[in-house]
Amino acid sequence: MEGDIAELGKFIGAGLACMGMGGAGIGVGHVAGNFLAGALRNPAAAQEQTATLFIGIAFAEALGIFSFLVALLLMFAV
Repeated sequence: MEGDIAELGKFIGAGLACMGMGGAGIGVGHVAGNFLAGALRNPAAAQEQTATLFIGIAFAEALGIFSFLVALLLMFAV
């Protein structure tokens, strides 16, 4: 009985950790959408801001990868 409760806790914790992946998707959408809005307003400046776009996407996606790693650790770590 104790093992079942511990297993249930691991799966609940992993599911809660996966919520960070959804947040990362929302963050990437905001970064890309704001870049597109700015690029459509001022196309001449879009070329200079492309590097900033990729850095923002990388930071937002890194948080999703970290939450996925935490979920895997919660599920499979001993």
